[in-house]
Amino acid sequence: MPKVYSIDGVTPVVHPTAYVHESAILIGDVIVGPGCYIAPSASLRGDFGQIRIGEGSNVQDNCSVHCYAGGETVVGADVSVGHGAVLHGCSVDDHALVGMNAVVMDGATIGSRAIVAALAFVRSDFAVPERTIVAGVPAKIMREITDEETEWMSDANADYHSARERAWASMERVDALHRLDREGPRLTFTGSKPLYQARGG
Repeated sequence: MPKVYSIDGVTPVVHPTAYVHESAILIGDVIVGPGCYIAPSASLRGDFGQIRIGEGSNVQDNCSVHCYAGGETVVGADVSVGHGAVLHGCSVDDHALVGMNAVVMDGATIGSRAIVAALAFVRSDFAVPERTIVAGVPAKIMREITDEETEWMSDANADYHSARERAWASMERVDALHRLDREGPRLTFTGSKPLYQARGG
């Protein structure tokens, strides 16, 4: 079971079709919607304000989601929040992607189907238009995203729908083996490719 804590009498809400890893932490006013995937060591701290994760979205390993007092952090539907990202008092619209170790600050808005590049810093009150990519510190609008990139984002999100189903079906806590049980790759998973490969190199 994940680490779920109430505070001031407010308890997180997790839809029964969502998967929340046992090492994730949910505190207070957190709402996790249908079909979501909350990965290992993600921290969703609704102790100052509300956090909402929309249907089919994924919050990956080591992400932090929080806000200032009385604020909220809202993640739309089918959003991917990459490993180690920080969302603080912002909103991320449907089908967007926040890259690994990116930071999105208070009052910032990420438009639908937009991409926040890995390691980007989106400053407070900055608006990322839909279907654009932003990168840098501070983040700047680089260009509109291509149809190919939109398709890649959809495929990457689908990987986490699959991960949720696989986790429900087969993930279990076990003791590690002391030696390999067979040579070569031991896990077969077919999914999306890194973006540079999806673009053709």
